[in-house]
Amino acid sequence: MLNTFEPMHQEVSLISLVVSDYDEAIAFYTGKLHFNLKEDTRLSDEKRWVVVTPPGSSGCGILLAKAANEEQNAHIGNQTGGRVFLFLRTDDFARDHQNLLNNGVTIVREPKIEPYGQVAVFADLYGNLWDLIGPV
Repeated sequence: MLNTFEPMHQEVSLISLVVSDYDEAIAFYTGKLHFNLKEDTRLSDEKRWVVVTPPGSSGCGILLAKAANEEQNAHIGNQTGGRVFLFLRTDDFARDHQNLLNNGVTIVREPKIEPYGQVAVFADLYGNLWDLIGPV
């Protein structure tokens, strides 16, 4: 079926990542991955709007969303059934891979060359899998 919509501009602005604690998630992403804390707004006694972005990024951010019930809690660290969930593109693979090692981030698959670049898989503090991707 052909798309009959008029041309428009859309983009994915945030991806929600279920976490167990706002502050420990902020500490991991800002302290170990050097992401920027773009927003931390209290919405209620239980809920905050917390957004982090990679350094230098002007695109999609990550909304750190605290699990609100047991069903959400059960998916922390496994939002995609064990597949790589997020992809972090870098301009300096060696620098950022070394940063992961220096900060004790779990490397799940060591770096290798793929047709789309150099890639290593790492896990965040909850076990979500990320690809670190850089130029060869």
